[in-house]
Amino acid sequence: MPDHFVDLRSDTVTRPTPRMRRAMAEAEVGDDVYGEDPTVNRLQELAAGLMRKEAALFMPSGSMANQTAVKVHTRPGDEVICEAQCHIYNIETGTMAAFSGVLPRPVPGTRGVLDPERVASAIRPASYYLPRTSLVAAENSHNLAGGTVMGVEASRAIGEVARKHGLASHLDGARIFNAAAALGVEAGALAEPFDSVMFCISKGLCAPVGSLLCGSPAFVDEARRIRKMLGGGMRQAGILAAAGLVALEEILPLLPEDHRRARVLAEHLAAAPGFEVDLATVQTNIVMTRVTDPLTAQRVGEGLKARGVLCHVLPPDHIRFVTHHDVDDEGLARVLEALAAGL
Repeated sequence: MPDHFVDLRSDTVTRPTPRMRRAMAEAEVGDDVYGEDPTVNRLQELAAGLMRKEAALFMPSGSMANQTAVKVHTRPGDEVICEAQCHIYNIETGTMAAFSGVLPRPVPGTRGVLDPERVASAIRPASYYLPRTSLVAAENSHNLAGGTVMGVEASRAIGEVARKHGLASHLDGARIFNAAAALGVEAGALAEPFDSVMFCISKGLCAPVGSLLCGSPAFVDEARRIRKMLGGGMRQAGILAAAGLVALEEILPLLPEDHRRARVLAEHLAAAPGFEVDLATVQTNIVMTRVTDPLTAQRVGEGLKARGVLCHVLPPDHIRFVTHHDVDDEGLARVLEALAAGL
């Protein structure tokens, strides 16, 4: 996308920083399929430590990491309890059914947060004619709920329900560092209650490619086999992992600035005619707004694009804005000016 646009479609549009590009060019590499890429190995060790897990695996994408976790934790015919609006169910092209042969059992959450009692009540009783519940999947922060976060106690409660009933648990933590920054806690405190966790280095952290899937050594060994099955084994992947190492040092401390800008944008929209924003959901770097008559979401999206601002239209009447490192205060000012110009 041309540089003259302020791109708020997603935090995946961030580009590598100059320091990342230098690290990528100078990265020490080996064959990661053989486990011999030293830069990948360093990133995996760092990721496991941050998530309070014993092992980690570098994956090409968050969706592949999530679906690998589903495959490892389940067998065909099982059910996966998940929040009704979660990414793993709604925005990963039905892969849990197509690849793992399992059924989602969606449970309504409160602003994306699962309720332990609802989770417990959704667990199937043991019977030869019912699907077997084998996995509970949560998301933090929650994309479609507007970037809302699940706190430490809520995370522990979900993990405890799963353990009590003999189920595995997985956390889609694509933006777990945003959640941690919003809560003022370590990301590991949010990941620890779950058997496995995935986080992205390409969402908001400016790395060009990749996610980390973390869990026990046995889980990661099996995940490595599934990654190969999916064609996700990369060779000299240290070139990519080098950017992730820099991201976790350079960009991670700056996430609260993205949150501050999202709040400014949300408050502006909430006060503007034609937009509705639940400010209680604006907890991280995502702003979800409903467009009301006489405006339409499509018309707003087209009008903003004509003024140099890109957003993500969610038909029929919602728009998502995502702040990130590549949108500074000057870029935010351009967005507010475009909105004030009338649509």
